[in-house]
Amino acid sequence: MDETVLVAEVTCSAFVAIALWHLYMAAVRSAGLSWAVPSREGKPLFRPSRGATLMVALLLLSFATLVASCAGLWHVAIPHRVLQWLSYALGLALVGRAIGDFRYVGFFKRIRGSAFARLDSLIFSPLCLLLAAGVVLSARLSAT
Repeated sequence: MDETVLVAEVTCSAFVAIALWHLYMAAVRSAGLSWAVPSREGKPLFRPSRGATLMVALLLLSFATLVASCAGLWHVAIPHRVLQWLSYALGLALVGRAIGDFRYVGFFKRIRGSAFARLDSLIFSPLCLLLAAGVVLSARLSAT
């Protein structure tokens, strides 16, 4: 197995696992709500609807499909160069998510006392960086 396939499979697996978690959260409405969204003074900043949570799951599955397609694991009728640029854009977006909004989300957030903020610092933001690296590396390795 070459490194392109390995990086793509690991990255796709992570996206699929996170998508499945979102599907679970959509099905079991109370699952993870206290730590799944940013909060201020103990109150969530927003309450994602079931539909919004399902859309996030579908978006994550589309990210997995993009990585698989760019690496040649899944064949689509889109030129490889377009898949690469979409992958680079996704990588950039994931880095942006890791950096955050400088208030509630990301490594540079100011509001740090909530359950979400702790998990964001320990898991969510680092995972975004790892996924960004996997997406970009997959696209880069598939070019050679």
